[in-house]
Amino acid sequence: MDFWLEVEMLTKLSISAVLGLIIGLERELKRKPLGLKTSLVISIVSCLLTIVSIESAYSFPDSASGVKIQMDPLRLAAQIVSGIGFLGAGVILRRGNEQISGLTTAAMIWGAAGIGIAVGAGFFAEAIFGVLLLILSVELVPHFVIKYGPKRLRREEMILRIKVVDEASIELVLAELKEQRFYIFQSRIKDLDTEHMLLLEIKARVPANRPIPEVYKAIKQINHVHTVEVIG
Repeated sequence: MDFWLEVEMLTKLSISAVLGLIIGLERELKRKPLGLKTSLVISIVSCLLTIVSIESAYSFPDSASGVKIQMDPLRLAAQIVSGIGFLGAGVILRRGNEQISGLTTAAMIWGAAGIGIAVGAGFFAEAIFGVLLLILSVELVPHFVIKYGPKRLRREEMILRIKVVDEASIELVLAELKEQRFYIFQSRIKDLDTEHMLLLEIKARVPANRPIPEVYKAIKQINHVHTVEVIG
């Protein structure tokens, strides 16, 4: 194989490793399932398979056997896109509070594979710019939306489990929550026979800049509230 072709392939793998490292580092800093090692493996192997797919398509037709073989240069790369879905599915979790987590990490796994394919196909500038856009989208855009976006997007959804002493307390607690700018969109009341109390389960939206400890303290200070559980 030509020396400069070898250098080009090694350069592609190196660039893919660096870009995969950037994606993995962003997830690692946030303590997400997709870490440095996983991101590096996905990016490098995707790049390698893309290189093999492209080079094989142009090498085999000139084989010594004289058999004319026609191949799709990106056939292996196409299988990466569908196959990487199994890894993405593995990081998507359904919590007990009916919330789904891991969607962003799954998307970043898919993104790392896409970056590897782009580098393997020779689109260096596009891959680098793509990684920059990914990091900006994940890190900066959410803060911008929270600060300047529509009012609904500036609220964070929380689940509140509040124990009250009697039925009359429920209306008082709900009124106080609304007074404190809790946007309640779903509520449920449950009898607690063992404790002779009522459990008020609420799904509410609160300002995104309001931390969970502050929310807990505000609810705890409401009259007739016995215990509070806040799930963000």
